[in-house]
Amino acid sequence: MSFDIILYQPEIPPNTGNIIRLCANVGARLHLVRPLGFELSEARLRRAGLDYAELTEVCVHEDWAACQTLLALSGTKRRLFALSTKGETRHDQPRYQADDAFIFGPETRGLPAEILAHIAVGRCLRLPMRPGNRSINLSNTVAIVAFEAWRQLGFAGGG
Repeated sequence: MSFDIILYQPEIPPNTGNIIRLCANVGARLHLVRPLGFELSEARLRRAGLDYAELTEVCVHEDWAACQTLLALSGTKRRLFALSTKGETRHDQPRYQADDAFIFGPETRGLPAEILAHIAVGRCLRLPMRPGNRSINLSNTVAIVAFEAWRQLGFAGGG
């Protein structure tokens, strides 16, 4: 089993392309929650570097409720972690498990308060950064968290 990466309303196609490639290489499932800031046509996907989509499982959801429903129907007890500059727990402190899910917000505004309000205590994560900086690029943030989770899972399925 692997973990899930959820992009809530992603806006920048190259970031999503990088994340699709990352998911293919770490064995994560990717969920995209609409509205998206780009079209998912094959030509646009290829141009944005999203041609790795056939190498990983990518699910597109009409909204957050639909994504939650699908994750709940999988039959596993998933733990949901949110990444936010407002997070109080550093990303490397939890002990991750297979089937954990990580949700990341849109590039220009992060996760909305109504989603963060439903994240369990200790599961709103942050990356350490130098004071005064706004945030780290979305695809870089996903890569840092995905590799930490995969490392903790013993790089399962990796060579």
